[in-house]
Amino acid sequence: MPFKRKTLSELREQNEQFLRSELKEPGALLRFSNMRILADMDAGMAHMHYGYLDYIAKQTTPFTATDEWLAGWGALKRVFRKAPQRAQSQSVKATGLSGSVIPKGCKLNRGDGYQYQTTREATINIQGEVLVSIIAILPDINKNPEGGGSLGNSPSGTQLTLDVSIVGVASEFVAIDLIVGGTDIEPEEAFRSRILEAYQNPPQGGNASDYVVWAKEVPGITRAWVRRRLLGVGSVGIYIMCDANTNDGFPIGTDGPATKEAYQVHATGDQLRVADHLYDLQSVTALVWVCSPIAKKIDFVFSGLSHIDQETKRKLEGAIDGFFYENSNPADVNMINPADIDRAIFAALGLVGYRLDSPSTEIELGIGEIPVCGEVAYQ
Repeated sequence: MPFKRKTLSELREQNEQFLRSELKEPGALLRFSNMRILADMDAGMAHMHYGYLDYIAKQTTPFTATDEWLAGWGALKRVFRKAPQRAQSQSVKATGLSGSVIPKGCKLNRGDGYQYQTTREATINIQGEVLVSIIAILPDINKNPEGGGSLGNSPSGTQLTLDVSIVGVASEFVAIDLIVGGTDIEPEEAFRSRILEAYQNPPQGGNASDYVVWAKEVPGITRAWVRRRLLGVGSVGIYIMCDANTNDGFPIGTDGPATKEAYQVHATGDQLRVADHLYDLQSVTALVWVCSPIAKKIDFVFSGLSHIDQETKRKLEGAIDGFFYENSNPADVNMINPADIDRAIFAALGLVGYRLDSPSTEIELGIGEIPVCGEVAYQ
């Protein structure tokens, strides 16, 4: 039976009743009498102690612990909160006079003031251009408690300006490739989820749950699935998602194994970050292939909902996205039943009096496919 914590008013009344019962000549306690003040003071102290006990009770289990207490529970299982990661790009075009040198650490500013710096020295060639690599400079943690890593992600074509001019180098730089890989500090609930997974799935020397735990240790990776023998005997396929990025949650890069793997091709981007992390953890006999799921768009047609407002439409489509998030598994063949989607919508919004016209039959998802909400029509 749960413990019911008394309110401050209840504690004050309890103290007053106790005092009256103990006094030889009980009577009403005057508002400013010494006894009433003492009773109220004692009630306040008791309320504070109950509050502290309530707080420390929350910290006694990883299900409810917060802040440094949650970090402590994670440390017992060698699970640590992911730090913010800096966005970077290997291809940013600079122009200028042939032979001009762009030093390592040269700062560049984006239009909104976000800063990057070059990671190596570069010399402009005889064509008057050169490709430089850059990495973001994380903002002050006091100004951005979330870390500010995701703010550094930018599309190709982003223009950057030299913070301090360099002789013979044009002030405008252009990102040829995406500037990606930036992530914020891991949200507390995502951190808690990884901790609970570690307690629920003790290490087994390389079983499926181990690969999921290892993949989620990489900053930016929010979901992972394991497919045994994806490329044949001895291979392990890992599908990953990066739900906080700017690519609709899909990893940015190409599929493949780790850099150290003796193979003809290797992964790039987000897939490579995971593959390289797994390389020193996985079984020595396994060929680990890290993959991005393939989006399978599913269009919807609802009848009887032509009158609903934009906010309700947003919530309905959010319920569909939430259902797909919870029921995705690209590591196996899956079936999606429209009736299950109906139940998810009702649970989220309580909508009645409508009909889901399409899809009307079960939808099959092949290996590697993940459902994504497509066009939604309201009739």
